Amino acid sequence: MIYKCKAIDDKNYSLIEKLSYIIFQVINEHSKEEDEVKIPLLVYVSREKRPSHHHNFKAGALNVLLRVSAMISNSPYILMLDCDMYCNDPTSVRQAMCYYCDPQTPSSIAFVQFPQTFRNICQDDIYDSQIRHLFKILWHGFDGVGGPAISGSNLYIKREALLGSFSKQQELMALKRSFGPSNDFIKTLVEEYKPGFINDGESSRMLLEKANVLASCSYENQTSWGSTVGFLYFCVVEDYFTGFTLHRKGWKSVYLYPKKPQFLGTATTNFNEVSIQWTRWASGLTSVAISKFCPLIYGPLKMSWVQFMCYSELAFMPLLNCLSLWGFAFIPQLCLFNDIPLYPKVSDSSFNIFLIIFVSAILKSLYEVVTTGGQVRTWRNDWRIWMMRSITSYFYGSLDVVLNKLGMKEASFLPTNKVIDDEQVKLYEMGIFDFRAATTFLAPLVTVILVNIAAFVRALVVNVVDNDRDGYWEKMFGQMFLSFYILVSNYTVIEGMIIRRDKASIPLYVTLLSGVFSLCILLIGSAILS
Repeated sequence: MIYKCKAIDDKNYSLIEKLSYIIFQVINEHSKEEDEVKIPLLVYVSREKRPSHHHNFKAGALNVLLRVSAMISNSPYILMLDCDMYCNDPTSVRQAMCYYCDPQTPSSIAFVQFPQTFRNICQDDIYDSQIRHLFKILWHGFDGVGGPAISGSNLYIKREALLGSFSKQQELMALKRSFGPSNDFIKTLVEEYKPGFINDGESSRMLLEKANVLASCSYENQTSWGSTVGFLYFCVVEDYFTGFTLHRKGWKSVYLYPKKPQFLGTATTNFNEVSIQWTRWASGLTSVAISKFCPLIYGPLKMSWVQFMCYSELAFMPLLNCLSLWGFAFIPQLCLFNDIPLYPKVSDSSFNIFLIIFVSAILKSLYEVVTTGGQVRTWRNDWRIWMMRSITSYFYGSLDVVLNKLGMKEASFLPTNKVIDDEQVKLYEMGIFDFRAATTFLAPLVTVILVNIAAFVRALVVNVVDNDRDGYWEKMFGQMFLSFYILVSNYTVIEGMIIRRDKASIPLYVTLLSGVFSLCILLIGSAILS
């Protein structure tokens, strides 16, 4: 059965924009015969959207499902899965329920999070599509201080944590101000509600009509949905912000990482889509970091010191990484290009401080990769894509938030495209970068490489021509090594610029455009430093 409701919008919109549908489709109902195997009830929901109402991205869809599912099943626990994920082990629900039902575990557990695992990851994983640092390192640490944040998918969450618990004595009008005008939905909050689907196993048109009201785009007007109720709308990373708010309220979470993947999905396997995805995440995290909900000021009184510092580290990660990487990619090189020593001489004892910091950072990241089942080449690929991501995605995501705060730009993001392209998949499996990406992502990478090449080559020429006059090598070794390290680590970009000539290489016009940018940076830098 399919139930549709046509919504007529403002007259200023075209005819296509006026036709907005809510669709409920009962895929199957409970078996009527006692000897038949009962198949779980499956209902498809498509919410209403109109140009005049913001749909609030994924969080808006989740809140519609929260309301509609309350009318149909009102289950106290909900499994959240992205559309490209599927359950690989049906025992995952039993593992999650062990925490909810065990009398020795606290009743304040809001959700049980499983890692995101993917079936299409190649051996090298050159784009870090599996996000290994998050799911194999950070979330394990989070689990020891109250539990990880919501990761968008692969979790069992308690309905009460999102909606709250209420008694029959609760004032009806107060509930309506928070949850909307539907009396039927209010009943699911304060009573032992038994949906019609569960009682008689037959779809009820009346019940579908009630659910239709809950899925309308205007239902949330003048309510608390998205602000204090359900999944929160403050930023595009609704999972992070909702998890942060739940932990701030005193709820806890659990991170489970079984040997057998409980859920499998499809990861992005090309540079352009990975960059878009991380730009969206960076924008959401930065919008929390520079708002009144900043974990540094919003968390201390309600969370443990370690927990709010973990959330702070995540929130400020895009901003701090992009600033530091842009600084390391240009400032030492501009000083090197203009013969200005920035670090102590190699013979100076204070040089050891910089050496220890650099080596310890490398060894720490290498240790984390190796101890979580990776290899040296895995570390190399992760380190390289982290540098690329900081220069591009983290920068654009942070810039988007700053412009939005200044009223110069409105945030707008598209869902990640995971449509399989055979040619891209072949390159990915071979461990070859596909540079068929937007110029906005390629130009910064090429510009950084060209500036470092210019600074390093000039330093070599000066050192050879002047025959190490005045100990030039000893004074400039730190900056020369940094440029050399950046070039070696990002040899893939150099290869895409100069060596490769296939369709997935870096286009010539991008290299020429980046050359102009590099020349401007060198000239402006020289003028300032001189």
